[in-house]
Amino acid sequence: MNGYGRNPGLAAYQSVSAHSAVANADPHGLVQILMDAAIARMTTARACIERGETARKATLLHSAVILIAELRGSLDLAKGGPLAQNLSDLYEYLTRRLIHANLNSDASAVTEALSLLGEIRGAWAAIGTQVRQYAAPAASAA
Repeated sequence: MNGYGRNPGLAAYQSVSAHSAVANADPHGLVQILMDAAIARMTTARACIERGETARKATLLHSAVILIAELRGSLDLAKGGPLAQNLSDLYEYLTRRLIHANLNSDASAVTEALSLLGEIRGAWAAIGTQVRQYAAPAASAA
């Protein structure tokens, strides 16, 4: 059994599907994929806390922290200015909350992190059409 699901066949299918989605995603879509993956792991980890599944919770929260680190690392602080810095600080806060949740089996800390990342994801998804509209003319001009 893998650390994320109980059905190995389903996990293999999801892995192929995820690889396909990543291969076909634009930069905006890749960020959304990272957010969705972190949210999925946090949601499952919170359920693991409630069921007392300590090892699986730890694996999932560790994975969520790595995904958030990837999101933070993708920020361009020089070009993004205060918005990028604020996101960086928020991602750092999310990381601290998830580490706390892991060490203390604190479902409320995971819920807080889920809420914050959910708000970021919602805003990110809302700007997706605008980002893609600006990227399309630049790509066709190249």
